[in-house]
Amino acid sequence: MSALTRAVAAELVRVFSLRTWWVLAVVLVLYVGVTAGGFAFFVTAETEGGPGPLPAEVATQLVYSSTTSVALVIPLLFGALAATSEYRWRTLTPTFLAQPRRPVVLVGRLVVALLVGALYGVIGALTSVAAGAAVLAANGVDTLLGDPDVLGLLARTVLACALWSLLGLGLGALLTSQIAAIVIVLVFTQFVEPILRIVAGAWEWSAELARYLPGAATDSLVGAGIIASIGQLDPTVPGVIEPLTRLEGGLVLTALSVLLVAVAAVTTLRRDVE
Repeated sequence: MSALTRAVAAELVRVFSLRTWWVLAVVLVLYVGVTAGGFAFFVTAETEGGPGPLPAEVATQLVYSSTTSVALVIPLLFGALAATSEYRWRTLTPTFLAQPRRPVVLVGRLVVALLVGALYGVIGALTSVAAGAAVLAANGVDTLLGDPDVLGLLARTVLACALWSLLGLGLGALLTSQIAAIVIVLVFTQFVEPILRIVAGAWEWSAELARYLPGAATDSLVGAGIIASIGQLDPTVPGVIEPLTRLEGGLVLTALSVLLVAVAAVTTLRRDVE
């Protein structure tokens, strides 16, 4: 067994021996389930003030993208907690004593962050389908579960969650403070970025820049998102800037993840531990 394989195995044992991963998974299921079910009703039912029934091709894309629309905080938070937990409990020194080659430890942690992030993506995708498709079918809308576009969206959801877990890992390793990481993750994902994306739409130049925010890039990669689809939900909203392509969105999100992890890795390799 190679050193990297042992590092990955040790990190997997560490992660799955704690309650954090499954507590976050439960929150993810509840969050996505309620959102997907509620949104499926909103876009398919005749409700006062609602958009009215949308075509099945549009409705399914919006409903099944619930994970990346509202719950990216979960893989991001997991990555941040995975990076900061050893600083909080002061177990980083024994880790580096067991494996003195720090790059091996860091790569092992990176691999596990991607794997668990992808796992959250799978859980979120299945939950959005289970909750959303049930409501869509009840309202007489085709669920399109065998459609290649829907299957592609679900696959890209898994990829996006893996990359957001990597973002969290980089952020946590850079900050080292678990409390600071949690606060920043929650404030940024739930308030700062959504507000920035909405406000930025008022001017063309700011809307252009807003396309490169992590959430906007994710919507482009996945191919759907609640904020990205405001124009479809409310026809009175003026035309918006053309979003990034799926490839461009994926490249932007990957670049942000790699950059943050690279900066964090450099500081970790040079940092003294207690």
